[in-house]
Amino acid sequence: MKFIKRFLKFFIGVAVLIFVVCVFFFSMRSGDLENANLRKWRSADLERRTAAAQILVASDDNLELLVQCVDKIATLPESGEMAVRDAIALCYTGIQVNQNN
Repeated sequence: MKFIKRFLKFFIGVAVLIFVVCVFFFSMRSGDLENANLRKWRSADLERRTAAAQILVASDDNLELLVQCVDKIATLPESGEMAVRDAIALCYTGIQVNQNN
């Protein structure tokens, strides 16, 4: 009887530990738009897109133009695998060059 109780406690403890690890893994994976690809960018709402652009650029200047530029890149064929970071860096550099001319 003692063996069954210990085995049951051990089994429940391992099951709870596995459940917590799985919940943590899936919760960390879903909210990170900055490290995602452009397929996730297209499915995100405007607030998440703007927040991701603001985080990556660390500025409030030209956020609307930056989001529109990345939206345009996301509509290009075969751009779904491109990283959001790369697209934002490309657009931000283009905006900076355009402002300096």
